[in-house]
Amino acid sequence: MDGIRKVRAGAGAEWLMGGIALLRKAPLQLGLLGLIWGGLSALGSLGGQVWLSLLLALAGPVLFGGVVYAAREVDQGRPANPAHLVQGMRDGKLLRLLAMLLPQIAALVVMGVLLVAMIGPEQLQHTTQVLAQLQTNPDPALAETLPTGRLLLWMLAVLVVGVISGFFTFVAIPEVMFTDRGAFAAMKLSLRTCLRNLGALVVLVVLMMIAVIALSLVLQLLALVLAFALGAQAATFATQLLLMAMLLPVMGGAVYLAWRQTVGDAPSAAVPPEPARGIEA
Repeated sequence: MDGIRKVRAGAGAEWLMGGIALLRKAPLQLGLLGLIWGGLSALGSLGGQVWLSLLLALAGPVLFGGVVYAAREVDQGRPANPAHLVQGMRDGKLLRLLAMLLPQIAALVVMGVLLVAMIGPEQLQHTTQVLAQLQTNPDPALAETLPTGRLLLWMLAVLVVGVISGFFTFVAIPEVMFTDRGAFAAMKLSLRTCLRNLGALVVLVVLMMIAVIALSLVLQLLALVLAFALGAQAATFATQLLLMAMLLPVMGGAVYLAWRQTVGDAPSAAVPPEPARGIEA
């Protein structure tokens, strides 16, 4: 299996808890990386800077590779710093990291094709017009004309396609950051790793979604309080920064630990591999 280690499903929870532990170990250092990335993202979205949002989207694998690199630095007792966000560029791995965009681009193309195939050109045009009208005229009668069933099926297909595209990059980014493996070989390894450890990955994704929802609700309440003192836009900006400052380091730490335990330099003693059974022995 090319050195892929199989771990139990509960490892997914321990990856998430490990990411939280790394953030607690260096909250200011890792949080600053999230603040920088989040601040640029907020400026792009709230300030209407389309070019900045596009640039950040293209640089996403590079920046996330930097967060993963910083997580390993903290794990090994070294400090993290803002320069780690572009560590991939400094190490000459820019093109390999940018190649991680290919599964996302392919997923977007597939989603577009599925949208036309499942909804149909005429219904798709009608849906676009109805959604535009609903923004100014929330009439339930208009909503009833939407092809709701087919839209729900398409959304389910989008979820599946999105998850599969994520399989190609889940441990591919740390694999590129920490080894000399090529981009396509790393993505192939990542896909096989995810398929072999699907249980742990499902646990991680479900718990991460719960954590994001809970954190978002808390920050929305905080935004309501801050709005009285700072104004609505400033409160939204501040809470978005806090979300990124906490979420990105935790995600980077979880991905780093997942890579380390499944294909990396050494599995954690806290997450022992599953005993070999059947034909895997």
